[in-house]
Amino acid sequence: MRLHHLAVPALLCTALSPFSAYATNGYFSDGYGARSQGQGGVGIAWGQDALAAATNPAGTAQLGDRADLGLNWFVPRRSADIVGNAFGADASYSGDGQKNFFIPEFGITKALSSALSAGLAVYGNGGLNTEYHDNPYARFGATGTAGVNLEQLFVTPSIAWKPSANTSFGLGPNIAYQRFAAQGIGLFGGFSASPSHVSDQGTDSSLGAGIRLGWTGTLSPGLTLGATWASKVRGKFDAYRGLFADGGRFDVPENYGLGIAWRPNPDWTLGGDVQTIRYSQVAAVGNSIASLLQGTPLGADNGPGFGWRDVTVYKLAVSHPLGDALVLRGGWSHARQPVPAGETFFNILAPGVVQDHLTVGTTWTVPRGGEWTGFLAYGRGPTVHGSGSIPPGNPPGGFGGGNADIRLRETIIGISYGWRL
Repeated sequence: MRLHHLAVPALLCTALSPFSAYATNGYFSDGYGARSQGQGGVGIAWGQDALAAATNPAGTAQLGDRADLGLNWFVPRRSADIVGNAFGADASYSGDGQKNFFIPEFGITKALSSALSAGLAVYGNGGLNTEYHDNPYARFGATGTAGVNLEQLFVTPSIAWKPSANTSFGLGPNIAYQRFAAQGIGLFGGFSASPSHVSDQGTDSSLGAGIRLGWTGTLSPGLTLGATWASKVRGKFDAYRGLFADGGRFDVPENYGLGIAWRPNPDWTLGGDVQTIRYSQVAAVGNSIASLLQGTPLGADNGPGFGWRDVTVYKLAVSHPLGDALVLRGGWSHARQPVPAGETFFNILAPGVVQDHLTVGTTWTVPRGGEWTGFLAYGRGPTVHGSGSIPPGNPPGGFGGGNADIRLRETIIGISYGWRL
């Protein structure tokens, strides 16, 4: 496999990935691998490169011996408004203190026999970043730049078994390395079970593991179905045990999905995925902030959180070759954005409200057999207008009423190179 040739890109990818931040479907990436990301994130039944195990480890069985190395340039635009508040005039705030993020990914697959294949995928699973130099919470007593930074690096080794030509099963341990930092929100220490562990504690990290299972089955020539499920991955940020529920617990949520790929003729392939991400099952993310006003402090057992709902994402894709060397693809995905109108005040820090992604991509096979793939994705969601989102009254129990409105836009440009081993 010429492992010495692969060591440098693999280690480089591993070293750089934690210093990137994503924000797409909530805080999960819309897809993994440049080909999938160029077609709306579709990939459960349609694995095309060595990052396939990040979506469905059963796809490892379809790829033979190959490697892929990619880099994505992620440009989010996040902002918030506070309106109708007793402690200051209506104002708008930009969370774009950091504007550009570069996210590498790497994958390798190897056929061990006609029935057994193995792989390794290293990628950014997700994340979220805000940096408000003009602190939206300053009117309530906060100081300094406000924001959060969440980063998730996943390493997924995979094994896939192909008992017949038409069926594959896959298993991939998800090893998750998370990093988190918060700043400029010290005023919430007065509402915390551990006031000194809410804000400005530097970057804390967490390491956990879970499992991803997958299946693909070809029902007839040109028609393939797929299914995948990933367990919750436990995580904890002890330095922020006064911010996150359950003493700093921050698990990666369970997620699962179904997919289809249909090739009606050699010139066209169509595909679709449905994915559900269970944010509501992670207390720090899914619990409502409302319990804070009922006397449950931040950081407490089953304490307040960001109030996110579960997200279901619908994805569609199309691919069309132009000759033997060029493939064009496109896609669209639509998600239920996770933030309810009553939860926008705390989510100024985490405005993961994108609903739609439009994507285009292409792959060019060079004369010697390597493959260059590029894609462009644009994501947007509506401005989520708060509804009773800022607690009325004066501190310590209130923040003067009114509402917070939040929004997010994002552009992603990616390129990768894939080669046969």
